[in-house]
Amino acid sequence: MALLPLTALFEGDVMELLVPVDDADTVEAVTASIAHHVVGHRVAKRDAPIRLRHNGVVLDPSVGITAAGVQPLDHVEAFYD
Repeated sequence: MALLPLTALFEGDVMELLVPVDDADTVEAVTASIAHHVVGHRVAKRDAPIRLRHNGVVLDPSVGITAAGVQPLDHVEAFYD
């Protein structure tokens, strides 16, 4: 397990984030880490799943973040589905 820093933007937010996650985390866990800093603060909470996009591809929430092809300092985008 190693630190995996990512840049992230939550759709509707105005701030780009630098989010440190674990390279063994699932896509779902990474999405939750991003949402923790944004939802209820600058983006309203909604009753909808939050998904993660990398290079234009929506990632499977159950896959590991590195298995999904995400590398250190890659940009990811979280959004309500």
